[in-house]
Amino acid sequence: MKLHHIAIRTRDIWQAIAFYEALGFVVAERFTAGMTLACWLVGNGMRLELMQIPVPQPAPDCFFDEHYTGYYHLSFSVADVEATLQSLVTKLGRVKLLLSPREQQIGDRVYKTAFIADIDGLPIELIQEGG
Repeated sequence: MKLHHIAIRTRDIWQAIAFYEALGFVVAERFTAGMTLACWLVGNGMRLELMQIPVPQPAPDCFFDEHYTGYYHLSFSVADVEATLQSLVTKLGRVKLLLSPREQQIGDRVYKTAFIADIDGLPIELIQEGG
């Protein structure tokens, strides 16, 4: 068994596509799922599915609510956290920073991590090995 894709519901598929393209994804397929727009994006060794929700409702705050259970974040390995953040700001105009770059020790390794939010507030971790 292997992972096929990760699906993300969005309030604005066009803004979501632009955001994930800035992270290195490209649209591979566009389709409809019932009456909603959808697409598959590929990149970074994985596939994402975006689905536009016609009447979106506010989602729980999975990053700051310590009692939330379920999806927490996607994590992307990057060569340089700060350079990646700057590149995203250049491409997107602005990025919502949830957690500033900081070192984190996991086992015997040190990583530099930062968290940003996609257009719907879903947390995205940028992680750099070696801090």
